[in-house]
Amino acid sequence: MTSKTAGSTPPDHLTPQQAMPKVNTVTAADIAAALKAGVSDFLARPVMSGFLGLFYAVFGLLLVWSLIWFNMIWMIIPAVVGFPLVAPFAAAGLYEMSRRLQTGEQFGWSDILTVMADQRNREMGWMAFVTLFIFWVWMYQVRLWLAIILQDASFSDFDGFLNTVLYTPDGWTFLAIGTGVGAFLSAALFTVTVIAMPLLLDRETNFVSAMLTSIRVVAESPFVMLTWAAIISVTMVVSMVPAFLGLIVTLPILGHTTWHLYQRAVPPEEG
Repeated sequence: MTSKTAGSTPPDHLTPQQAMPKVNTVTAADIAAALKAGVSDFLARPVMSGFLGLFYAVFGLLLVWSLIWFNMIWMIIPAVVGFPLVAPFAAAGLYEMSRRLQTGEQFGWSDILTVMADQRNREMGWMAFVTLFIFWVWMYQVRLWLAIILQDASFSDFDGFLNTVLYTPDGWTFLAIGTGVGAFLSAALFTVTVIAMPLLLDRETNFVSAMLTSIRVVAESPFVMLTWAAIISVTMVVSMVPAFLGLIVTLPILGHTTWHLYQRAVPPEEG
């Protein structure tokens, strides 16, 4: 492993559950090694991993279909762009698969598909709330900027919306502001969840400590971690182009990789 430990030892008055984990400096070599391990995990259980990717892809298709059904055509692009925001939560089963593969534990479909239910007495539910809340903020701010910037625009179908957004000055302003706000929200969500989600599955800790640990990891290696965030974003967007079908492969690989990156970013508990 190429990383090195950073941070001070927790104060003596903290219990093991309250003590903040140490964090490592993450390098490009760590990401490459985690990606290799992620691909290996996918190939070890391709059907189960692919099923979780398929479930996420079907959810995306249903989201788009529901917007069409409710005649909210103008929300399709924001929904699709914001859809990857909930990927960390959706990947919980993939983290559990990687954990069990690494420890040599046997597992079946029920062990993975019920992983979130098994966490009901722990803190994962709060992380789900944080994820969905940021997704809601993303969708709401899109509606806000539509009302402020494109208030005089009229579009009754998807083509009309695209023409307004892509070929008018107001549309360009809307895209610029929306992209900026979206980038900020995506970076914020990535920062607080990239390590927090697998950490909550792996250890007995609270969601605030998990988020703070995730923030510390990103702060310790900002360029490398934000590069990883960019890789995730580009991969997810490209994967959604063919009717979300690319997610069947890419989401599992990204999820497995995130687990191994977490293990390189946060050293094992002592003792």
